[in-house]
Amino acid sequence: MTAIEIRSLAARFGSPLLVVDCAQVRHQYRVLKEALPGVDLHYALKPLPHAAVVSCLYDEGAFFDLATTGEVELVKAQGIPAERCIHTHPIKRDSDIRDALRYGVTTFVADNEDEIRKFVRYRKRAELLLRVSFRSPDAVVDLSRKFGCEPGAVLGLIEKARRLGIRVRGLSFHVGSQATDPGKYIEAIDACRNLIAEALLAGLPALDILDIGGGFPVAYGETVMSIEDFCRPIRAALATLPRHVRLIAEPGRFIAAPAGVAVSSVMGKAKRAGRWWYYLDDGLYGSYSGQLFDHAKYPVSVLKDGELHESVLAGPTCDSIDVIDDDILLPQLEVGDLVIGRMMGAYTWASATDFNFFKRAKVVVMNEQPADTRRVVQLHRRSAGGGSSKPAA
Repeated sequence: MTAIEIRSLAARFGSPLLVVDCAQVRHQYRVLKEALPGVDLHYALKPLPHAAVVSCLYDEGAFFDLATTGEVELVKAQGIPAERCIHTHPIKRDSDIRDALRYGVTTFVADNEDEIRKFVRYRKRAELLLRVSFRSPDAVVDLSRKFGCEPGAVLGLIEKARRLGIRVRGLSFHVGSQATDPGKYIEAIDACRNLIAEALLAGLPALDILDIGGGFPVAYGETVMSIEDFCRPIRAALATLPRHVRLIAEPGRFIAAPAGVAVSSVMGKAKRAGRWWYYLDDGLYGSYSGQLFDHAKYPVSVLKDGELHESVLAGPTCDSIDVIDDDILLPQLEVGDLVIGRMMGAYTWASATDFNFFKRAKVVVMNEQPADTRRVVQLHRRSAGGGSSKPAA
């Protein structure tokens, strides 16, 4: 996105903004699809649960990964067929199960006996994937710390489900967000292949689905492996699975992160201990929330040249932790100057708050229609319920 486009959007809509470029969403989906042929990509809504993203991915042929009733409501409002969705939260309220079933979702995830028992009353309508834990301490977020059963527990859980009349269709895992090494996927795929064979030998129902989760890395400034190189050994491992096994992945960050650009403006400045402090109308309680919750550090720049000085970028709230960067080189800024955050589509607006009654960023969607690559389609505000959005007045 060019400086001219950013200034035009800020002049039209004010700030703070989160600009979501659907052309970038489509690009990320396509390159991952090419890197993982034969794998159904279920977009995980949680990093960027926006109606325009859902719609453009559906047009691309994507499937969807849901975890809550709110996410069910969002895809339903966009006309997504329920058969293109799975519900993957390993720990669910009964209301979450009922709402998903009412919509038509039939595939769920569980990782322990108590969770399996929740499906006894729904055993004629629902089927399960068992989530297996593969710890990944090198990932930025090790999701197997919180969810998943040990591989050694899988056959016993399948047998317990069978005794309860509940069908287990397959296995799932998630090696962690921002995985840096495809080796953990290989380890997990190999283990699941062995479990599929062991289940068959034990006389258990055949397992015909493997969900390899998400975690595919994006570059926030540091160098990461290209997605083609990252997925090459994963493809080789998947090729060793029985041909009848349906393959699923749950990309979220990889698709959403590069599509978001945060636009904020300087609302005040002060010189403290020899450094300029610039106070923005967005911060850690807003779009930069991922620096706290997602361990991310976003590339930040300004639309201004000049001699660089040691500076501090702070958010607008009265909380002293609301500092985006306390050691950044910037030209001298003035009130109203724009500050740009890149790679901010994932876990930013989705986890933002209205703390101190500073309203979270407006979302502007660009290139919602593939044939029109430069027009701003619509200004959206996040509604209070379910992450859906409405045109602003």
